[in-house]
Amino acid sequence: YTRRARIRSRYPVAKPKVLLPVFFGTNCEYDAERAWNACNVSCETVVINTQSESEVRRSIVRLRDALRQAQILFLSGGFSAADEPDGSGKFIAAFLRNPLIQKEIVDLLEKRDGLVGGICNGFQALVQLGLLPHGRITTIGEHDPLLDYNRAGRHISTVVRTRVSSTLSPWFSEYEVGQVHRLPISHGEGRFTADADTLNALAEAGQIASQYVDEHNVAAPFSVDNPNGSLYAVEALSSADGKVFGRMAHSERAVSELYRNAPVSADFGLFKGAANYVR
Repeated sequence: YTRRARIRSRYPVAKPKVLLPVFFGTNCEYDAERAWNACNVSCETVVINTQSESEVRRSIVRLRDALRQAQILFLSGGFSAADEPDGSGKFIAAFLRNPLIQKEIVDLLEKRDGLVGGICNGFQALVQLGLLPHGRITTIGEHDPLLDYNRAGRHISTVVRTRVSSTLSPWFSEYEVGQVHRLPISHGEGRFTADADTLNALAEAGQIASQYVDEHNVAAPFSVDNPNGSLYAVEALSSADGKVFGRMAHSERAVSELYRNAPVSADFGLFKGAANYVR
């Protein structure tokens, strides 16, 4: 899918700000901050304190106020609430459904033309919220996709091949369809599932941004190349307008000379595309 959505926000700023909420159990904030800083974007972290009801209320207000100043909301990877059962990311999703925060997310996307993104646990939360694939916070229906337990039945940490399958989203504006990247994954619930009609609709709309592929760059079934068993080999997804984006592979961990025994190259294209959109 080679068509592109708008690659510039209607309300650009000279020095964009990314908001990085820190939830109990997430663990990739430093990696994400390093990637954003490499794109000349300032970051603000807000720690979500859940030690008491009053601290939760204060955290809601802090996050709301920070959202008003940000152009991008980014949800980092990890294991929120100790990788809670029955759907990782649901604690993050429940927190972001608070009416005060939900209103600011709507304003960010619709009034300020900003972006929302997430990797791994963040991707799971965006699916739980309905922001993926719908682009808005909504009640999840029976035909909506979900990220289920890996088909292998265990946590998987490895390096996979991913192929750019759509350049619809401004998050992928630095890429071309067909580009293949080696990226790390680390998750227990990354199997993308949906019914056939939903999968076909997502593909036709260009919302399947990236897929797991084999050595011939062909979308892979459940195998070492698609170790979580995602249907249609879905690795990354965007909303129909491209402004909301999520993926399982850890782009923020693709750092120069980190992976000495695997062909992983430093590549901050995902973050550059988003930064250029709001700049």
